[in-house]
Amino acid sequence: MKVPAYEVKDINLFKKGKMRIEWARREMPVLASIHNNFLKRKPLKGIHISACLHVTTETANLVLALRDGGAEVALCASNPLSTQDDVASALAKEGIKVYAIKGEDRKTYYNHIIYCLENRPHITMDDGADLVSTLHKKRRDLIKNVIGGTEETTTGVIMLRAMCEKGVLEYPIIAVNDAYTKYLFDNRYGTGQSTIDGIMRATNILLAGKKFVVCGYGWCGRGIATRAKGMGANVIVCEVDAIRALEAIMDGFTVKPLKEAAKEGDIFCTSTGNLNVIREEHFKLMKDGAIVANSGHFNVEINIPDLKNLSKRIRKIKDFVEEFSLKNGKKIYLLADGRLVNLSSAEGHPSAVMDMSFSNQALSVEFLVQNSNKLEKKVYPVPQEIDSKIALLKLKSLGVSIDELTPEQKRYLTSWEFGT
Repeated sequence: MKVPAYEVKDINLFKKGKMRIEWARREMPVLASIHNNFLKRKPLKGIHISACLHVTTETANLVLALRDGGAEVALCASNPLSTQDDVASALAKEGIKVYAIKGEDRKTYYNHIIYCLENRPHITMDDGADLVSTLHKKRRDLIKNVIGGTEETTTGVIMLRAMCEKGVLEYPIIAVNDAYTKYLFDNRYGTGQSTIDGIMRATNILLAGKKFVVCGYGWCGRGIATRAKGMGANVIVCEVDAIRALEAIMDGFTVKPLKEAAKEGDIFCTSTGNLNVIREEHFKLMKDGAIVANSGHFNVEINIPDLKNLSKRIRKIKDFVEEFSLKNGKKIYLLADGRLVNLSSAEGHPSAVMDMSFSNQALSVEFLVQNSNKLEKKVYPVPQEIDSKIALLKLKSLGVSIDELTPEQKRYLTSWEFGT
């Protein structure tokens, strides 16, 4: 296969992209320190990395850190609508093999994944497991070169654990998503703020006084619910997990089944990682003018075929807003084609949050290079020492210091003799 050096919308956008990458770097001090360290030590020399990530300013800073650490990096988009075209152009200008165009169709999306795999990776970096699944299904001839991989998001980790349980995962993967410095911050604060940002940019509606329905109360759902509440919305949480539902109650939210919430909600947002969460039975119950959005990784949480079948007319109202006129006379508005609303109609997570997530990525890649011969074909957590190191570096960048345990306290925590 003849693979182009890059495939972007317009290479002439690179100047704007370069400036935006520099702006993001200001808010990413931890990754900057790792970048400087990599530049001096070259711990990834000779390593080929194929990365399927959201092509944003923050991802660009990660890719450049890996490149300057000695790696040869190829990058493709992990979502057809999340690419920032000027950033893709800036990376291409830097000599990175980048294959990403905002709005690319499904065929192009998967062609770009194949192009990315043609980098003959030793390491895969994924956000949603599309790269890993494509490698296992269509390019198994390349698996023998791979020593390990990383996965960025909850949906991808779920899929990879399923592959592991079925015995089909062919190499070790570190679940970056599960690092405390990732999901406690990226998922909660990042997704919370950026999802509200995406909904606001697409619609410019007033949230205060609206009934805002959040489907799923994992770390992402908690963040969305908290930020919507902070904007003055009356938040309803829908859950299938009793413990999470109880937690939502304790956090001050109303909890009820989606069939009941469907009758009341003004805005609906899914963040479950599952499919067909909002479907025909719910659309039929919704109020005229209800707005539906998704903040889960794939566009399967809202059953769009059901919505289309219920409609007599569909039209695009504005960028990222489609109007579905139902046969019952009501109208429902779908945002960003049911894809990640925070990355489709906005810019994704704030750089300060992604600083920790991508620092986990960079150090996990280094860990894989150093320890691949000791790892089995399964999904691993981020090593605790990496998680703690990133937290300390982030505190240092904020000018915050913390206490340390005394020798006596350390002995107490590792002994049984003291009693009461």
